Amino acid sequence: MTTTKTAVRRAISAHAVAPEPEAGTIGHRRSVTVERVAPEIDGGVHPVKRVVGDELLVTADIFADGHDMLDAALLLRADDEETWREAPMRPVDNDRWSGSIRLERNRWHRYAVEAWRDRFGSWRDGLRKKVDAGVAVPSELEEGRLLLEAALRRAEEAEAAGDLALIRASLTTLKRARSEASRVAALVGEDLLAAMRRHPDRRHASRSRELPLVVDRERARFGAWYALFARSQGRNPKKPKPTTFAEAEWRIPDIAAMGFDVVYLMPIHPIGTTNRKGRNNTLDAGPDDVGSPYGIGSPDGGHDAVAPELGGLEQFLHFREQVEAHGMEVAIDIAIQASPDHPWVTEHPGWFRRAPDGTIKYAENPPKKYQDIYPVYFEGEDPDERAALWLELKRIFEVWIERGVKIFRVDNPHTKPIPFWAWLIPEIQSQHPEVIFLSEAFTRPKMMRMLAKVGFTQSYTYFTWRETAADLRDYLGELTTSEMREYYRGNLFTNTHDINPHHLDHGRPAFVIRSVLAATLSSAYGIYSGWELGENARLGDREEYLDSEKYEVRARDWDAEGNIKLLIGELNRLRHELPALQLYDNLRFENVSGSRTLFYRKALPDGAPDPLSGQPRRWRDPVYVAVNCDPAAPERAILHPDLPAVGIGWDEPYLLTDLMTGESVQERGADLALVLDPAGEPFRIFTISPLRPPAAG
Repeated sequence: MTTTKTAVRRAISAHAVAPEPEAGTIGHRRSVTVERVAPEIDGGVHPVKRVVGDELLVTADIFADGHDMLDAALLLRADDEETWREAPMRPVDNDRWSGSIRLERNRWHRYAVEAWRDRFGSWRDGLRKKVDAGVAVPSELEEGRLLLEAALRRAEEAEAAGDLALIRASLTTLKRARSEASRVAALVGEDLLAAMRRHPDRRHASRSRELPLVVDRERARFGAWYALFARSQGRNPKKPKPTTFAEAEWRIPDIAAMGFDVVYLMPIHPIGTTNRKGRNNTLDAGPDDVGSPYGIGSPDGGHDAVAPELGGLEQFLHFREQVEAHGMEVAIDIAIQASPDHPWVTEHPGWFRRAPDGTIKYAENPPKKYQDIYPVYFEGEDPDERAALWLELKRIFEVWIERGVKIFRVDNPHTKPIPFWAWLIPEIQSQHPEVIFLSEAFTRPKMMRMLAKVGFTQSYTYFTWRETAADLRDYLGELTTSEMREYYRGNLFTNTHDINPHHLDHGRPAFVIRSVLAATLSSAYGIYSGWELGENARLGDREEYLDSEKYEVRARDWDAEGNIKLLIGELNRLRHELPALQLYDNLRFENVSGSRTLFYRKALPDGAPDPLSGQPRRWRDPVYVAVNCDPAAPERAILHPDLPAVGIGWDEPYLLTDLMTGESVQERGADLALVLDPAGEPFRIFTISPLRPPAAG
């Protein structure tokens, strides 16, 4: 059968206007396969997390029947946008394609991969093969002309002036050409190919499922948190007295001077009196006992109110303004529970679980009992009451957002239903994408991971209990190099108001070691006030603090002898000055010949990443940290940095600079011996750089 020019024109024209059946219907032409898209969390059920300014690198398997060339694009759309942004993808290895796109907006997004047959590229490739074989190509040239005319219409719709001019010029040259060779030359130029590929026929392209993505602001990844009880900021340690927000403001400059980014406040709401706890969690509270701030609610209000003894809402707002004036942000604690005096107890009795005798059951975490706290019950029988509970909790967050709070530490989120968080967090962030949620969930690993998957911006970790170099290497490796890095951001708290870890019994060396580890292993870390003073008195053999601020007012000498404020300030200075310490998943452990020493590097990517893994091929501006994790004994360690990874040959000289002192020495080779002594200096933080040749003249 001979194909005439008229037949080719008719076929191309019909192709250009025929309606395209959807994928899955009889006769559809969406025949390009797109599969194994990465990153993808649980088949696209949960979002990947990134930060504004990041490049989202996506890979996928893309292939089709036959021998046609293919093309593909990475699509990205914010949740408040109708149109997609696109970035080209390219084949890298064995039908694996890769592409990346810059993330510019702090919002939830969707992304997908779309692939189609490259009609013009395939036609051009076939044309050149026939020409090289000496075959006449009049029909092929007519087909090419029609492909150009169809692309011209698409370029007109796209208002692509440069491509329009190029395609029109090619059509004009084709029309005026007098020989087959000159007509071929008019259609095979590289510039024309690029223009045609910018305006392909994608009516029957194949598209992957749309996958969720959260793009957070920078504070979601980088920040040092300082936790405090507003009522315990008195100036006289010998005569502690409750402080209001106005009286606590004097602490703000000191916290800012140590370089913190977030001032985290324990619950600031009215405190109930029924079953109020006394000092050290005793049941016999005296008339002057202040009670636990976690016993939330009284006749003065509930979760949307500020305790009168703290000065009320006006003083809180002024405190928040002063924190922001010092370059920091306020985070508040949201604990979804109630004292027996909370307005919810009478207004919504169905929100609480009752014992067989009809009494509301108080909170327990055996052997601990919290008689002053009623847990909120999400499983009540009345569906209207359940819905009202969800909406009320959403309202509470919105109230504080309206008051200028953008960061929330959520107490015990693992004791509330996952579907609730999966609804609440996207609901809040759809209107307030800048809001950050920190999950305080010291619970089973799968639950901790699930809370992060459904939307919590940051998460507490097991760092508080990982003590040995081997344990820390394994655990931080899991957080930053496994799939967890795509959705789980670990905030390394050294301690909390609930947790006084036993390794702190070693005193000041332990505080120094753990401060360095927390501040440099992760881009987000936190301390609970008193840490800088080396507070470690415990209640019996438990992890509880003696004379805990949860149950009484404290006052401290913030410049007491032996404090580590200067160390913390220096660590936070380095964190702000060195961009490598502001990234989360750039942690790489290095070889060291000491079993108690942890040696690691954080550096900046240098050049284009590997298109398949997204990992950097080279690094620059490295920060090296070596820490003796044993607070009781010195260790002689030999560090073996991976010099080629940062552009230095194994035998080349380089400059080693101590980042704490600024002193520099010339070194050669990857065998750096040092003694890390907890009684003196149990750590080193340094960088290395190539030696520059002397300036000419």
